[in-house]
Amino acid sequence: MSSGGGGGGAGIGAGFGSAFGAAAGYGGGLGVGFGAGYGAGAGGAGFVAPPITAVTVNQSLLAPLNLEIDPTIQTVRTQEKEQIKTLNNRFASFIDKVRFLEQQNKMLETKWSLLQEQTTTRSNIDGMFEAYIANLRRQLDGLGNEKIKLEGELKNMQGLVEDFKNKYEDEINKRAAVENEFVLLKKDVDGAYMSKIELEAKVDALQDEINFLRTIYEAELAELQGQIKDTSVIVEMDNSRNLDMDAIVAEVRAQYEEIANRSRAEAETWYKQKFEEMQTSAGRYGDDLRTTKAEIAELNRMISRLQNEIESVKGQRTSLEAQIAEAEERGELAVKDAKLRIKDLEEALQRAKQDMARQVREYQELMNVKLALDIEIATYRKLLEGEETRLASGGGTATIHIQESSSSAAGGGESGGGFGFAAGGGGGGYGYGGGSGMSMSMSSGGGGGFGFGGSSLSMGGGGGSISMSRSSMQSSRRF
Repeated sequence: MSSGGGGGGAGIGAGFGSAFGAAAGYGGGLGVGFGAGYGAGAGGAGFVAPPITAVTVNQSLLAPLNLEIDPTIQTVRTQEKEQIKTLNNRFASFIDKVRFLEQQNKMLETKWSLLQEQTTTRSNIDGMFEAYIANLRRQLDGLGNEKIKLEGELKNMQGLVEDFKNKYEDEINKRAAVENEFVLLKKDVDGAYMSKIELEAKVDALQDEINFLRTIYEAELAELQGQIKDTSVIVEMDNSRNLDMDAIVAEVRAQYEEIANRSRAEAETWYKQKFEEMQTSAGRYGDDLRTTKAEIAELNRMISRLQNEIESVKGQRTSLEAQIAEAEERGELAVKDAKLRIKDLEEALQRAKQDMARQVREYQELMNVKLALDIEIATYRKLLEGEETRLASGGGTATIHIQESSSSAAGGGESGGGFGFAAGGGGGGYGYGGGSGMSMSMSSGGGGGFGFGGSSLSMGGGGGSISMSRSSMQSSRRF
């Protein structure tokens, strides 16, 4: 509490944890301050301070007071200083956090721009995959057309194989017929050869018979000649026939020889004719057989080549089908991978958006807190500057109370030491108390005082006052 008069003034400040505008501070302890002052004018008006003509000091007021000060006041003040340091550190950490969040915001904006660029890149990736899939589809269509072409060629080859197979079967049938005819001709040749042997045997038999008859004839002729030589009777007969046995034998011999020669010539001629015919037929059929064998060998080689080509085409077809299946599988895997990557990017983008929204909310909250603190600091500064200006100019009446408090506790019997100062111009006072609160009171006009106790500050005056108080949990004893 602070009071002032026209001729002198005394200020008593006490901190009790809250502030009063009438130049009194209430806190956990009690601080008492005494001050003496002199004002040249009366303090009743309180609006305009009269000029100071003389100052008298009451020595009794300057005498030291026998105040029993709480011995723990230094500890309390040290704790208050530590609390102020802690609050300053917290405020600094809060500023650092605000700066960090600003950096995080910039980083999130950069990430957002990168994610937007990645979204554009995703569309490019989609186009690239679509182009790749279209290329694979074109390749698949080309392979399908080539497959159809190869199937047509395969059908043609199969038709040729069937034709050659039919020709081969016809040639086999012809060969069998020729072989059968050759067997028949061989039988005919064998029969002709046997007939030749039989005719030769007959010729030999006829030759033997002719020789035998010749021998008999010669024997009979010799016998007849011997008989004629032994007969000496000559009988003359008139016989007009002349029996010429030599001519008869020669004629018979000539006839048999002619028959034998004719038979031999006929047999030889027939045999030679048949043999030549058989040789001609055998040569012709042999040529046909060799030609047929060559054609059969050529057909076998062609069939083997066509079978190899068919196997090669089947292998190419299988390989192309495997490549097509592999390409389709790779395309499906690529599409699935692209979809998974797109899904992951969308999830990452969603998480980034949520994180950015959370960071923006935190940043907004911190900016709101910072704005509130800036407004409070500016308000304190404006109030102090306005009060100083009003005190200096002796302005009109105004009362403003600003209070911030946490839990406080004080006992009625608690007290603290104090210091007081008062100056009169209509009256003024200054008080300092060692309680748990800080109080400051400034006044202009009729009377005013300044009180400080603990962590409360109070300023007050007759015409106007400002009171600021900050209290914390303190404990003190009154003596």
